[in-house]
Amino acid sequence: MGSSARRVALVNEAGGYVGPALAREFAARGHNLVLGNPSKELVQELTSLGVEVESVDGVSNLARPEAGPTLIATALERFGHIDAAVAFTGAIIPVKFLDSTLEDLQKLVRGCLEAPYNFLKAVVPPMVEQEGGQIVVITSATGARPTKEAPLYSTVRAGANMLVKNVAGEVASKGVQVNALGTNFMDFPEFHAAAGSHDPKIRALIEAAVPMKRMGTMEEFAAFAMAFLDGTSGFTTGQFVGYSGGWA
Repeated sequence: MGSSARRVALVNEAGGYVGPALAREFAARGHNLVLGNPSKELVQELTSLGVEVESVDGVSNLARPEAGPTLIATALERFGHIDAAVAFTGAIIPVKFLDSTLEDLQKLVRGCLEAPYNFLKAVVPPMVEQEGGQIVVITSATGARPTKEAPLYSTVRAGANMLVKNVAGEVASKGVQVNALGTNFMDFPEFHAAAGSHDPKIRALIEAAVPMKRMGTMEEFAAFAMAFLDGTSGFTTGQFVGYSGGWA
């Protein structure tokens, strides 16, 4: 497939979490890429597979109003269209309600609700104009059920899940798919830092709470996400799917 005919995928943050794994999955499926903050090593790896990669620095914080539009404008200038876009935002604040502050809530709203709002405001209009596209907002499985260890986080993530559902309903007739995938119990540094699971004893306790009795990997989550992003399935929108080993 020629470069101009390839699908184009955008990942807002390719420097951590599931970003590198998503980029590799897209490249394996022949997508040209627009990546926020990728490492030079990742870019070299991806281009060796024969795809084009456009790097955009300083856009990982989608709560900054200019970050999303910068990503989208770069993609459109380089490739002329965007077929798939995925974003993950926010940070875990594991604080009980009675110990929480308004500042905690405001920080979570900014990172976990305003940021996906800004991203959707930037990426949905060009997809509506081209009458097609796939968007995934990565939220959290805690948005699907009460979470006593992080009630404010759970609440705000639930708001983001509902935002996705509402946006999807608004643009479904334009051929634009918008879905949310919510993770929990994933094996990555920020989760371990928030949960204290660098300690093998704490990790064992956490894994005991997962129906599948283990944590998920970035590679398997990225592979799962492709069903919503790689163009092979065009009839699902407005959904939230938990990816948490059966917890949600």
